Parts: sequence; structure tokens; C-alpha cells
Amino acid sequence: MIPIRAIDHIVLRVVHLDAMLDFYVQALGCTIARHRDDIGLIQLQAGSAMIDLVPVDGPIGRGGGAAPATEGRNLDHFCLRVEPFDPVAIRSQLQKHGYTAGPVESRFGAQGEGPSMYVTDPDGNVVEFKGPPA
Repeated sequence: MIPIRAIDHIVLRVVHLDAMLDFYVQALGCTIARHRDDIGLIQLQAGSAMIDLVPVDGPIGRGGGAAPATEGRNLDHFCLRVEPFDPVAIRSQLQKHGYTAGPVESRFGAQGEGPSMYVTDPDGNVVEFKGPPA
């Protein structure tokens, strides 16, 4: 058995780098941990995990084939654990930056059933915000 504890990082291939940086840094509050222009990689700190952005026209991104689009996304969604889970504050923060979150629903996650809501980033990736188990 491999003792997995949590998600370390995800890598998103991106088309609209400036809009993606605005979403993840300004709207969500991630910080830029490292920027490697030589290989086309921006690494964002997201709590204890990282979200890496790889422009599709950069050295790494070109190896991934077609860019994400309506008919071909990077992934279905990824989930960020949020605590405290305050849907009003989350929704307000997103709206300040022009993003609209979906309704709060109870969903099952790694720590059990609890509240969550979805928002879509500028390149069409769905981001889930998940609160603590009920």
C-alpha cells in the first residue's frame, strides 16, 4: 500500500494565462511560489497544496496536445478544502472578481459528506470548494 495523505499539486494546461493568474491569485488568494519562464511553469501555493499553470504554447505545454476547450477539458474538476466554509464570503470574493459560484450542496469527499460549491475558472476548469464534514 502507498500511504497517500493529500493532493500535493495539480498541473493545469492553460490558454489564458493572465486571466488564470487573476482568478487563482486575486479571486482565490493563492500566491505565486515560483515562476519558471524557461520551461513555461507558474507554481501557485494553494494552502498545503500547489496548483501549477502551464501555458499550452510554452515548452512544457506544447507536449500536451490540443489546448483545453469546450469539447476537451483538462479534467472534470478538482476540489479545494476550505475551512471555515462560509458560502456568503466565498461567493462575495468570487463576485468581486467577476465569477459566479453555483449553489451550495452536500457532497461526499475525502473526509465525508459536507457542503460544497462549484465555480468555473477562465479556461473552463471546474473548481469545487469543500467545507468540513457535517
